[in-house]
Amino acid sequence: MPASSIAAIPAAASADAQAHFAARLSLETDCADVHEALLKGPVDFVLIDARGPNAYARSHVPGALNLPHRDMNVDHMAAWPEATLFVVYCAGPHCNGADRAALRLAQLGRPVKLMLGGITGWADEGFAFAKGTEPGSLQVSSAA
Repeated sequence: MPASSIAAIPAAASADAQAHFAARLSLETDCADVHEALLKGPVDFVLIDARGPNAYARSHVPGALNLPHRDMNVDHMAAWPEATLFVVYCAGPHCNGADRAALRLAQLGRPVKLMLGGITGWADEGFAFAKGTEPGSLQVSSAA
């Protein structure tokens, strides 16, 4: 009997798989991990919504700052210490705003991770949103 399309290509050696997945996790995080950190702490990162201000005002992840990638420059980023970890997101898999923001931050020498799924992933998890021009707080938003 022929192998399934899954088993037809052998799995990577454990060391290769470990290196691959560790590398991915050094670049990405997910909505559940961000939610847990925002809710329980520690919040040892700055969460950035890379969409435009109108989309941000309609709804955003509580605690996120609105900073579109086109506004990321040396002067603007000087507000945070060099070692600050940034987590960026956008509308979701159909949007590349978070990728552009992550690239821009990396070009500026800033540590950055992308929150997989963006707003779409946050909604899929059933997490609360904030509205308006202020970041808000997960604790306040989930009680509302």
